[in-house]
Amino acid sequence: MKLYIGNKNYSSWSMRPWVLMRECGIDFEEVMVRFDGFDPDSQFKQVISTVNPVGKVPVLVDGDLVVWDTLAIAEYVAERFPEKALWPHDRKARARARSVCAEMHSGFSALRGACPMNIEASLPQIGALVMRDKPAVGADLQRVCSMWSGLLQQHGGPMLFGAFSVADAFYAPVVMRFKTYGLPVPADVQAYMDRVLNLQSVRAWIEGALAEQDFRDFEEPYRLVRLG
Repeated sequence: MKLYIGNKNYSSWSMRPWVLMRECGIDFEEVMVRFDGFDPDSQFKQVISTVNPVGKVPVLVDGDLVVWDTLAIAEYVAERFPEKALWPHDRKARARARSVCAEMHSGFSALRGACPMNIEASLPQIGALVMRDKPAVGADLQRVCSMWSGLLQQHGGPMLFGAFSVADAFYAPVVMRFKTYGLPVPADVQAYMDRVLNLQSVRAWIEGALAEQDFRDFEEPYRLVRLG
């Protein structure tokens, strides 16, 4: 299997299936297609469009099958490797896990827009301004924290549904956003974030992001240059 991804520093969509498969010990070949723009004539679009008709990452290629969209990839991998138990075993917990993944997939537009993933950066001052000036971001933050706290209490941790699952992979980029922008979270949420940041797969993704040394101005609403 091949997994096509974008820049690890910026591509939250790519992070989800990569972390999921890496953490669960599913072998795949990573194909990095670095962002250089998203216009039709950009190298990124020209390469990805030959694999995925939508022209976006991530894309999973398994033989002659091409699967795109993070939810579709997660479901395919879960069916392909049932022994890995990527979803909770309990039917009700599994339905809840799918619900929160779908919520992540289609929601939290204020948080996404105001706090794009940027693993290399440290922008707590921007986070403070965002929280002051954009109440919708505060509402998204409150919803995520309430969700995580409730799931951790219900299932006893250490991950959202006890053992690591698709849900944790889907929210890993949110952990990165909270960290980059220094958003205020309660103690139990911070503890969960620390556990996610210490997952082998997440550590490996962060290491790759820091090694890229790329600066893409179209992904950088708050900086004119890369620092450090």
